Amino acid sequence: MGQVAPIAAWLLAAAVSAQGATAPLPPAPPAALAEPAIHSPKALNAAMLAVTRAGPRLVAVGERGTVLLSDDGARSWRQATVPVQVTLTAVRFVDERTGWAAGHLGVILKSTDGGETWVKQLDGVQAAKLVAAVGGDERTKRFVEEGPDKPFFDLDFIDAQHGFAVGAYNLAFETRDGGQHWTPMLGRLPNPKSLHLYGVRASGGHVYIAGEQGLLMASGDGGENFAVLPSAYKGSYFGLLAARSGALIAYGLRGNAWRSVDQGASWTRLDTGLPTSISAALELDGGELALLAQTGEVLRSRDDGRSFTKTPPSGGPLPAAGLAATDGALVIASLRGMRRLDGAPGHGHAAAAPQVGVPAAAERASAGRPSAP
Repeated sequence: MGQVAPIAAWLLAAAVSAQGATAPLPPAPPAALAEPAIHSPKALNAAMLAVTRAGPRLVAVGERGTVLLSDDGARSWRQATVPVQVTLTAVRFVDERTGWAAGHLGVILKSTDGGETWVKQLDGVQAAKLVAAVGGDERTKRFVEEGPDKPFFDLDFIDAQHGFAVGAYNLAFETRDGGQHWTPMLGRLPNPKSLHLYGVRASGGHVYIAGEQGLLMASGDGGENFAVLPSAYKGSYFGLLAARSGALIAYGLRGNAWRSVDQGASWTRLDTGLPTSISAALELDGGELALLAQTGEVLRSRDDGRSFTKTPPSGGPLPAAGLAATDGALVIASLRGMRRLDGAPGHGHAAAAPQVGVPAAAERASAGRPSAP
């Protein structure tokens, strides 16, 4: 894919450091799964990978289990209590108190107090056991044999009970009871190559999944059955934005973005003018759409995603990963911490968490999987 982007390079190094460069994980759970995140003033400058709203509050997640909270529109931040030290890549709230975060080592966390505290619902050790109990084909056997090291890249919820989480090598789980139980979905997905799954979005009775090598899948029955969607693009999709109008935007490598108005049956390429990858997307409460470039540029659309105008990052390029909006401002999660950008019209909700650098890192860790431009 050419030059390694800053976010991709950092995350790849973090994954190797946390999991071991060559040796498999030991039978015992890695220490990062058992030790709480360290409270430190340095957390305010940690590498942050995703941010969302929980009612009026902002919740951001990042390296070593760091979760930051802001109750004043991203003007100040404080650290939450988290039971693990793994890098968190995605965060989603269904209301101002109930939310989930996911990340490395197969971790899924839940909060019922607006992100103040979190409990672990799933990790890679438990995930491997659940997959082994289901059994299945060679893909399933390889998943179990390779151990608990696979990261989640995204998650989304239909409601407070029904949600999905996806990640590397076809990693996919579903819950229908608010996360008390997570069920493997590997056997339901038409993904015979076990391609990485980078984005999941539930909207209008449909569940959409995007991944590497142009993979797009959709379910029209709440996630029971999935079919492959047509895709004119063979590079990686890093996320999905499902607008309230019904428009669907898939975005990814090197500024590539595609729009569908027929639930993914056909796609139109968008002219973003970006040479760099798109990290995240957002729909503001007023209906404006925004795309976040990995360099910190923001693209805005007032015509339901048909066209976008570019806004350079204030203060210079920024290794950006996540996007939210609050109090008339955009809020960016980056490898240099959190940044508030004043002048955003209206409030917004995160439409895709996150995450261009996370998938890019996973691609580089997976030999023999080049991505098309």
